[in-house]
Amino acid sequence: MDPTKRHLLVILDGWGIAEDPSVSAIDHADTPYVDSLLEENPSGVLKASGRAVGLPEGQMGNSEVGHTNLGAGGVVWQEILRISNAIEDGSFFENEALVEAARHADGNDGILHLMGC
Repeated sequence: MDPTKRHLLVILDGWGIAEDPSVSAIDHADTPYVDSLLEENPSGVLKASGRAVGLPEGQMGNSEVGHTNLGAGGVVWQEILRISNAIEDGSFFENEALVEAARHADGNDGILHLMGC
């Protein structure tokens, strides 16, 4: 890469590429400037939902998730998926804080409430 050449990362929040262009407001809009940028310059398409951005499959991403993954340069597993993965692989039940909380509740005739998605 030539260090004398300038590069620009442009993020258009909310600008997406629909699988079905017939239902896309962007595909129906008159966007000559953006169209010319895409035609005349190198560009790429990133996935912005599901496991590609650390979310459960089918879950739409958002600005925060997108910027986090871009800044990291790769997938950053979001809490909801980190917890689900930990339950699936069993490591959730080896979490020292969780195990101690369960023991405390059990030993004191208490109730342990776990909340989440």
